Amino acid sequence: MSVNEAVNPAPEKEGGLNFVEQAVADDLRAGKNGGRLSTRFPPEPNGYLHIGHAKAICMDFGVAEKFGGTCNLRFDDTNPVKEDTEYVDSIREDIKWLGYDWGDREYYASDYFPQLYDLAIRLIKEGKAYVDEQTSEQIAEQKGTPTQAGTNSPYRDRPIEENLDLFQRMNAGEFDEGSMVLRAKIDMASPNMHFRDPIMYRIIKHPHHRTGDRWKVYPMYDFAHGQSDYFEGVTHSICTLEFVPHRPLYDYFVDFLADESYRPRQIEFNRLNLTYTVLSKRKLLQLVKEGLVDGWDDPRMPTVSGLRRRGFTPDSIKAFLTRIGYTKFEAVNDISLLEFSIREDLNQKATRVCAVLDPVKVVITNYPEDTVEDVDMENNPEDPNGGTHKMPFCREIYIERDDFMENPPKKYFRLSPDKEVRLKGAYIIKCTGCKKDENGNVVEIYCEYDPETKSGMPGSMRKVKGTLHWVSARHCVEAEARLYDRLFNVENAGEEKERDFHEMLNPESIKVVKNIKIEPFLAENAKPGAHFQFQRIGYFTPDSKDSKPDSLVFNRTITLKDSWQKINK
Repeated sequence: MSVNEAVNPAPEKEGGLNFVEQAVADDLRAGKNGGRLSTRFPPEPNGYLHIGHAKAICMDFGVAEKFGGTCNLRFDDTNPVKEDTEYVDSIREDIKWLGYDWGDREYYASDYFPQLYDLAIRLIKEGKAYVDEQTSEQIAEQKGTPTQAGTNSPYRDRPIEENLDLFQRMNAGEFDEGSMVLRAKIDMASPNMHFRDPIMYRIIKHPHHRTGDRWKVYPMYDFAHGQSDYFEGVTHSICTLEFVPHRPLYDYFVDFLADESYRPRQIEFNRLNLTYTVLSKRKLLQLVKEGLVDGWDDPRMPTVSGLRRRGFTPDSIKAFLTRIGYTKFEAVNDISLLEFSIREDLNQKATRVCAVLDPVKVVITNYPEDTVEDVDMENNPEDPNGGTHKMPFCREIYIERDDFMENPPKKYFRLSPDKEVRLKGAYIIKCTGCKKDENGNVVEIYCEYDPETKSGMPGSMRKVKGTLHWVSARHCVEAEARLYDRLFNVENAGEEKERDFHEMLNPESIKVVKNIKIEPFLAENAKPGAHFQFQRIGYFTPDSKDSKPDSLVFNRTITLKDSWQKINK
């Protein structure tokens, strides 16, 4: 797509641009940066990406796609203590799963450590940076408050030569961590707290995952970010609203490098906040370390890998992000909208199958004992080209225990004595009795079938009020189902400051059901990444870690209906 095509879309689409896209379109029309567009997604490799990052990914890569530009993947690896190559690999996988590709444009902040160090030396020589030996607590105290000016550091006016010598010795490893920092000399009375001599470098004596022990000083985000954008040729640095007060400092540092021909522009949008969800990376890491979840990709986690393992699709996440939009105002989004998005997507895509989670045997007494016949089961009624698959039917089947009641209330349309139901895809059956154990539990149900009610038979159009899913007792395969629910049971879990987040965990966020009965077609097609609707139960996917051909495990992606909304009402 040419720039002209990108910035002059069809009239009916012009009003569909969000404010970030409109700003980009305006810059391109004005010919800024030579009419070039380059964005970047800059994750820290200190954890797995969560759905909030997915919103940023779809913005950064999506804007580049829409307007014919490029998007870089740049790892903000400026803190070696918290970083790991495991996180780098997971970030790459998540972005590609969402459908984006950065080509050969993978960069790291550490690529620019030499240039950043040289710029720091330059600022020291120009009298615009100094080495401070105060403690972090002293520095925080002397910064003042938003309504009270800060006070100068006692080291603010030390000679340039001394600052140069100390900074170089800091990088040589001569001083302990926390003993010194390099600060920019700007304005301790500025109304913007970020201008009150911000820290540019600190001492970290920990091997870096890419540069090893070469560096003993590492740049702070506010100093490294804008300069990395500039070194990389980024034109639009799109980030979340908490960086609005950082933008003047971003521009201040960029001014030391940029000229009229090119400079990056920072634009901010609202971050993603979800009900019943915590998106603090620190708290998510705590859940992992304390073993409260099964790793970063636990299907209850709001991480991209967790959502993928649970059965969410890239299309469902993108549809959700489109629904909530990008604005300049912070808001908390209802998680039920995310759940609606995955239901809507899987309703179109998921293959319908039969699985019985709490089985009880049904014996069809008038059906021949040695006969097995195949019935046709529709794969997806929403897909006109979905086709059908075969399912074996015989004398003994399993149905859900909840689908039988010996003494039912009024308007109970499932199986009960002397009542008829249709077995989905097969026959109408009528209950003639049941067998109980010594504790009064039903262990077998007895029925008779009407042979004229199968599809194509004269009685196939006969109506009954209830339709049940079922599996053949002789042909079914045993499996395990993991019924996942929301990890937190407090609506504003992400906003709670006073309450220990452990107290907000949902004790029923996972229920493991062993020995469920599934139809053979499901067992044969339970491949990683496949999506199924268990008839009348919910949407499921094979677990990517634990499911094996001889030991199938299915994760419930979502229920068929919003049960939480029903409970709340």
